[in-house]
Amino acid sequence: MINIVLFGKPGAGKGTQAEFLKGKYNLVHLSTGDIFRFNIKNETELGKLARTYMDKGDLVPDEVTIKMLQSEVEKNQDAAGFLFDGFPRTIAQAEALDVFLATKNDKITATVALEANDEILVARLLERGKTSGRPDDQDEEKIRNRYQEYNEKTAPLMDYYTKQNKFYAVDGIGSIADITERLSKVIDNL
Repeated sequence: MINIVLFGKPGAGKGTQAEFLKGKYNLVHLSTGDIFRFNIKNETELGKLARTYMDKGDLVPDEVTIKMLQSEVEKNQDAAGFLFDGFPRTIAQAEALDVFLATKNDKITATVALEANDEILVARLLERGKTSGRPDDQDEEKIRNRYQEYNEKTAPLMDYYTKQNKFYAVDGIGSIADITERLSKVIDNL
């Protein structure tokens, strides 16, 4: 089983690359953003709670996110592996994921970060916001708040996974095909 954590700031191309990776490596793509948006659209309890945080550009609390991901993993018992997109975002979430996967006799295989300059990413999100309908992609102040959250809470995960020899940085600027090729080289050499 292969379990990959895909990192990157909002707009770095995680969703685009996840589509390729899940097909090529037969992984179940677990995107917390997609799961939250589904719950928000369907006005579930989790969706209503998540919306209060997301509308401010803040991260949803760990306990809510962790329970949601555990449920998704349980639903896919026959998976060849998982691609975690948007999770973990904090050291506490990473530790909780490690503990949970250990109960399944499993572990994270690698973490891959799509790296890109903030100004390029802000421009990407503002452009995406014109067609996505997502209010968090249409307000530069909210976008920058999301980056601040990422820098404060998610970036420390790089050290966490580096200490486990599971962290790989990939240049997230260029054509989709070029970025896909860079990611594939990392994963194929695991």
